[in-house]
Amino acid sequence: MTSPSRADDDRGCLRLVLAVPLTLLTLVAGFFCWAALTIRPSGAWDDDAYAGIVLSCVLAVGAAGGVVAMWVVPSVRRVVPWWWVSPALVLGVVSGVRWGLAF
Repeated sequence: MTSPSRADDDRGCLRLVLAVPLTLLTLVAGFFCWAALTIRPSGAWDDDAYAGIVLSCVLAVGAAGGVVAMWVVPSVRRVVPWWWVSPALVLGVVSGVRWGLAF
C-alpha cells in the first residue's frame, strides 16, 4: 500500500495560506474597479473626477496584476487552479477598459 507523498499532504494548507492574499487583492481590485465605474464627471472641465477614475483604474489594475504575478510562480500555480485568478483578471481588464475610455 502506498501512502500519499508529503507534497500532496501540504497542498490543502498551502491553498489556505495562499487564499488570504489572493482574496484580499481581488477584493481591493473589485473595490477600485467599482469606484472607477461609479465616478461620474460633472462635465469636460471636471479634472478631479477624471483623476479619480484614473487613480482607481491604476490601483485596480495593480491589485489584479499582483494576483496574476503571484499565480505565475510555478509553485503557486501547481496548488492554485487558474479559476481562482479569473475574477481578479476580469476586474483588471474592466478597469483597463474604463481607464482607456476615461477621456
